[in-house]
Amino acid sequence: MTSVEERTSVESRNNDGGLSFVQATWLVAERELKAFLQMKGFWIGLATIVIGLFAASILPNVLGGGDTKIAVAGSDVAQTLEAGPFDIERTTDPAVAEELVRSETVAAAVVPDTTGQSATGVQVVALESPPSDLMASLGSPPPVDLLEPGEVSEGEKQLVIMVFALVFMLFAMSGTAIAQSTVTEKQTRVVEILVSTLPVKSLLAGKIVGHTMLTVGQVAVLAIAAPIALQAGGNEALLEVILPALGWYVPFLVLAFLLLASMWAVAGSLVSRQEDLGSTMGLVMMLVFGPYMAVIFLAGNATAMAVLSYVPFSAAIAMPVRLFTGEAQVWEPFVSLGLMAVMVVLITAVATRLYSGSLLQTGGKIKLSRAWSAASD
Repeated sequence: MTSVEERTSVESRNNDGGLSFVQATWLVAERELKAFLQMKGFWIGLATIVIGLFAASILPNVLGGGDTKIAVAGSDVAQTLEAGPFDIERTTDPAVAEELVRSETVAAAVVPDTTGQSATGVQVVALESPPSDLMASLGSPPPVDLLEPGEVSEGEKQLVIMVFALVFMLFAMSGTAIAQSTVTEKQTRVVEILVSTLPVKSLLAGKIVGHTMLTVGQVAVLAIAAPIALQAGGNEALLEVILPALGWYVPFLVLAFLLLASMWAVAGSLVSRQEDLGSTMGLVMMLVFGPYMAVIFLAGNATAMAVLSYVPFSAAIAMPVRLFTGEAQVWEPFVSLGLMAVMVVLITAVATRLYSGSLLQTGGKIKLSRAWSAASD
């Protein structure tokens, strides 16, 4: 009996009685959940990400980044600041000090107070936000003049963008577990036992459901840990800005995983040995690393980010980033999520056919055309 005839015979028996599709799907999902929750690597990976979030928030304040460059214009406070972690550039003209701040040559400038509200006779000029170490060194907080006031600094924006992109890549790449699980079942011939009692489509659905539940759980942990990490690092202002974007990031990340999950399963079903898996994962890996690199390098290009936020494979990063930076309108994330949902349905439908046509075939890498035609036999 050929592999196609065997699969057809099995599906006919499954349709005659036994478990329903939903029951079979949950049975497979439960099996995947138990298998991965018992793995130390799963918990170590999650703990590493959480620790990384806290480190990214706290360590910059603890370790610092070297001496903060400060311009001082006609003030006796320069001698006091020289004893601290500052690189002082002296000038006699407050206008020159302000220009140094605008050109980002220095992080801030200390100039004579013109407001009459300073107890120390000076005020601080900064671009978006004053350095915290400078404010602490001046004792009584002086008036602050922000030249380009913003809710968060440019450095904080870049950090958030990088974290969004990195978390997306980590969770998207976790889908390789689906491919590895599928090819392992083929290599050990366990899949033949599974399809003798369960519909082939329920195997795919169960793997997607199980791994999606794992992803949702991990995302929930990070959504809780991120605000705590920001507060621990004294980034309350950043927390207020990032919370709305973080709320949108969760559903976008889950849909992104669903979009790729079935493709990972197909990558595993097209080969019969673990060592051949790399030859089928190239396209999926491109769809993971492509959006990551695009957002990292094009974050400052408003037009490019607008386009990326509507492309289903990159929207999971681009749209939350635009929401964080305030560039997206209120209605835009709803449209983007809708487009992603439609693409999930289309990709899953195509992947289901390819998966069904290739799962029981062995003997090397299976061509997509062969898997497609086998599913229609």
